[in-house]
Amino acid sequence: MKKIYNPEKTSWKSILERPTACIDDIEETVLKIFDEVIDGGDEIIKKYTTQFDGVSLDEIKVSIQEIEEGIMEVSDDLKKSIQLAKENIEAFHKAQQTDTVVVETKEGVTCWQQKKPIQKIGLYIPGGTAPLFSTILMLAIPAVIAGCKEIVLCTPPDKEGKLNPAILYTASLCGVTKICKVGGIQAIAGMTFGTETIPQVYKIFGPGNQYVTIAKQLATKFGVAIDMPAGPSELLVMADDTAIPSFVASDLLSQAEHGVDSQVILVSTSKEIIEKVEREIEIQCTVLPRKEIAAAAIRNSKLIYVDSDEKAIALINMYGPEHFIICTANDSFYVENIVNAGSVFIGNYTPESAGDYASGTNHTLPTNGYAKQYSGVNLDSFMKAMTFQKITKEGLLRIGEAIEIMAAAEGLEAHKNAVSLRLQSIKSEA
Repeated sequence: MKKIYNPEKTSWKSILERPTACIDDIEETVLKIFDEVIDGGDEIIKKYTTQFDGVSLDEIKVSIQEIEEGIMEVSDDLKKSIQLAKENIEAFHKAQQTDTVVVETKEGVTCWQQKKPIQKIGLYIPGGTAPLFSTILMLAIPAVIAGCKEIVLCTPPDKEGKLNPAILYTASLCGVTKICKVGGIQAIAGMTFGTETIPQVYKIFGPGNQYVTIAKQLATKFGVAIDMPAGPSELLVMADDTAIPSFVASDLLSQAEHGVDSQVILVSTSKEIIEKVEREIEIQCTVLPRKEIAAAAIRNSKLIYVDSDEKAIALINMYGPEHFIICTANDSFYVENIVNAGSVFIGNYTPESAGDYASGTNHTLPTNGYAKQYSGVNLDSFMKAMTFQKITKEGLLRIGEAIEIMAAAEGLEAHKNAVSLRLQSIKSEA
């Protein structure tokens, strides 16, 4: 990891750059695959599954038999752990439910807002080197709570054309209605345009690599909504002398092992902590099964010393981390002043892994600095807020003249007339 001491504010932007590929090159690839899927449907999906995943498939849809066989392979201990996580995630997301908001803005003028579920949603679940069955919990559970009718899951198969048993078990447990063996750009294309097997959806959720992230963003040009631009994972830890170095190192490595394009950053007001954490990273990394991936991500990462909490929080808010861990004597300062972060973890005994799996919060979060304008996935992500209004004759008499004057001022005579005719009718009855 590169060590940086008291950087000038003018250099912060360059210091905090993410390790991303050229977007133009990715866009060209995405749009090519999109065009082919529009014309070729399932056959094109299968072609790119062979090309990118190294397996030829007869069927894209996962059969009931495959699901049942997969469930049988999951250990009882893992099933119990997944069920515990499901309970906590359900509890936290059910608490986000809100009542219909009803307001009588003027006597006789009643307005209300009611939330309705998005009917068709697509879930993208990364497979590859780490089959993220935990992401199914984070996406399918709030979708079911919201009342979504169709929940389509796409995830890449292994070299034998199979899905990880834990993915099949979790999807079945959480109410997914259809599972398809397809990953990458072609999965996003399938859910965007629909094929013979993959239903077209209204909104796509889920993290992925840079190709999937760009594909999701381009999908929005074709009438499909997305949760957020969620790309390679990232973590920023703020630590001082009260932090436990081995804990901090383990958190940094937990995100570094996601992928070679992940990024982790330690910001500290203690040079001693920086040195201790660096040594711990070297020790812990050597015994990790994914040490080569973690080591590559560490090369994209930084140890930054600043001499005050005020400088630290300003730098952190500029970065806008996906995950933000606070391990300081003055945790409350950072809790009160952080404005750009996807999810925040407070104290030495709150590992980021808890949020990834079982504490209850959602782990599908904005990356690449999008925490400045996006929220992480929550119950409202699966819903639309619709407004309603009902106006009585008396209510229209109270606001009608104001509407006429405003419409006339904008030169919209038909708008004015829609009110004037009604007012004349009401007055003629009097």
